[in-house]
Amino acid sequence: MATALTLKAGTSWDDAWQRCRAVAPEAFREDRVLNLWNGGWHADGRALPATTPVDGSPIAGPPRLDAATAHQAVRASLDQHRAWRHVPLAERRARVATTLDALTQHRELLALLLVWEIGKPWRLAQADVDRAVDGVRWYVDGIDALLGERTALPGPVSNIASWNYPMSVLVHAVLVQTLAGNAVIAKAPTDGGVSCLTLACALAAREGIPVTLVSGSGGQLSEALVRAPEIGCVSFVGGRDTGARVATHVADLGKRHILEQEGLNTWGIWDYTDWPRLTAAIPRLFDYGKQRCTAYPRFVVQRDAFDAFLAAYLLAVRTLRVGHPLAVADPADPCPELDFGPLINAAKAKDLTDQVAEAIDRGAVPLHRSVPDPGRFLPGQDTSAYVHPVTLLNPPPSSPLHHAEPFGPVDTIVLVDTEAELLAAMNASNGALVATLSTDDERTYERLAPQIRAFKVGHATPRSRGDREELFGGFGASWRGAFVGGELLIRAVTEGPAGERLPGNFPGYHLMP
Repeated sequence: MATALTLKAGTSWDDAWQRCRAVAPEAFREDRVLNLWNGGWHADGRALPATTPVDGSPIAGPPRLDAATAHQAVRASLDQHRAWRHVPLAERRARVATTLDALTQHRELLALLLVWEIGKPWRLAQADVDRAVDGVRWYVDGIDALLGERTALPGPVSNIASWNYPMSVLVHAVLVQTLAGNAVIAKAPTDGGVSCLTLACALAAREGIPVTLVSGSGGQLSEALVRAPEIGCVSFVGGRDTGARVATHVADLGKRHILEQEGLNTWGIWDYTDWPRLTAAIPRLFDYGKQRCTAYPRFVVQRDAFDAFLAAYLLAVRTLRVGHPLAVADPADPCPELDFGPLINAAKAKDLTDQVAEAIDRGAVPLHRSVPDPGRFLPGQDTSAYVHPVTLLNPPPSSPLHHAEPFGPVDTIVLVDTEAELLAAMNASNGALVATLSTDDERTYERLAPQIRAFKVGHATPRSRGDREELFGGFGASWRGAFVGGELLIRAVTEGPAGERLPGNFPGYHLMP
């Protein structure tokens, strides 16, 4: 008889919360987090109730500001910006470096908050913190050459990011932007991550970093965080619908912007035979339940190779481990090794499950549906936010799974017979961030890859957002504004020579690096 699992010792939400209150009492109250603006912490805004996707239990929710207070915060950030841009680079570098030391010191607490708030398995939660710290250190070490004679923007950078990577995307961006001479504003995602961000911002604020952290609905705060004249640049990471609205606002205002939006990233199979290599790659593609902007939810497969592809694919997908990120046989055991845990919330899980059922009802063929393993969950645990891997053949055009990113562990497969069909299916979403083409012939790859509308195309290997000097952007509707990564991130949030055209995808031009 299997041993019932229990929570790993010292990892409960209450344990994490009490540690936060001890580390940063200025930012955490007994029952809520605070907003940070005008250099101080404020108990303003209505704190929404929230639950963890891990087991449905209560956790701290975001304290949502009203529009008037958000405008006050933006005006205060402009005052900080005007002072900070004149702080010598050596001092800015020293303050950011000290912040990184503090983040490193509290690495495990930050990771534990990510587990509870957004459901990341322990390995991936730690990796998110590490990528933030290591990535910013690269900029700290090379900022003199990267910055050169460039100067800060006229106003602060406003950051609106999705919930899936609070540290390695949002905190990383915020610290690099301040290193370049800007004050920064960060909007806490509504769906999760507010406590992790609060702790990270508290550690930065102690070092004099001019960071503002606010929570609120997009409808209430967009006028301040996107359209306010004080804002020097808008940096957005999220879905296409919201991104399109932001793009319209910033284009109308002629405001500097970086808008990373979703796309249907595809993996093509054409004249390919190295199936063991594909089997080895598949589990990595399910990291964090494919809740990533660089996930691959669509395989476009040559019909003649489908049987071999399916054998290699199923061999891998049947090994995936899904469960409670902190459930162990003995309280002293290490956290479990999982590919992913829950989705961001039960509503998302239901929506995705409904989409799968609807697609099958309209003709999609279910090739694989994983069965939950009760031995990876706590006894009686709420599992409503968990979705187990599903693979569908030929989702119907009427299904969202045919043309949009599911942001969950659902793969779809489309069969093609010609190279023209292959390219059309791989370009179905009018631009993507990444793509991969598996083909045995290097010349075939070199001929087809430039016709795939993705910023990064891998040859039989997945591509990712990248760190340090690696550039990042998107084609078509997957990206608006300046490209980032390496020197381009610094260029995107600073001013250079008069008349400079930044590499990016702008309303008036598209310029590759």
